[in-house]
Amino acid sequence: MPSLYEIALDELKKVFFKVDDKEVDKALNMIAKARKIVVFGGGREKLQIMGFAMRLFHMGLQASVEGDMTTPAVKKGDLFIVTCGPGEISTALALMEVAKKAGATILFITAQPRGRAAKFANFVLTVPAQTMADDRGTRKTSVLPMGSLYEGSLFILFEVMILKLREKLKISPQTMRSNHTNLE
Repeated sequence: MPSLYEIALDELKKVFFKVDDKEVDKALNMIAKARKIVVFGGGREKLQIMGFAMRLFHMGLQASVEGDMTTPAVKKGDLFIVTCGPGEISTALALMEVAKKAGATILFITAQPRGRAAKFANFVLTVPAQTMADDRGTRKTSVLPMGSLYEGSLFILFEVMILKLREKLKISPQTMRSNHTNLE
């Protein structure tokens, strides 16, 4: 009988068999063209996208996390990246509306591409993993609780996106390391 680790890793692997790499590359093009990048996620998704923003910063890109005191206003030429696995939460909807009105481009990452938030996005990247929108009854597909499969998938997706973006923008590991804080 497989261990819980093996089951969880197998579930993560299955998510990435379904992710369209060409769609990931479209998202990367949006990031590469952006003047400024601001990210948003709620709950545990916020933890994942904050890590992504940190890596973008390490690459030398101007990246901020919505809600931080130093987050700049977004406008035309900027990219607002939102992750909302279940397809919508009120905060994401409100922030996406503000970003859209300001002229920012919106990249929306979700497991539920038909949710209301997708209508605000310029591009929707689908990560087909269980979230809290489908973690009960016959819709439940993961041994992991609630939205953990989606959140774990975000970690892997974001790290692979950084690897691909680093190659695309010709950014060396040494450059990234030089942008890492020395105040530790």
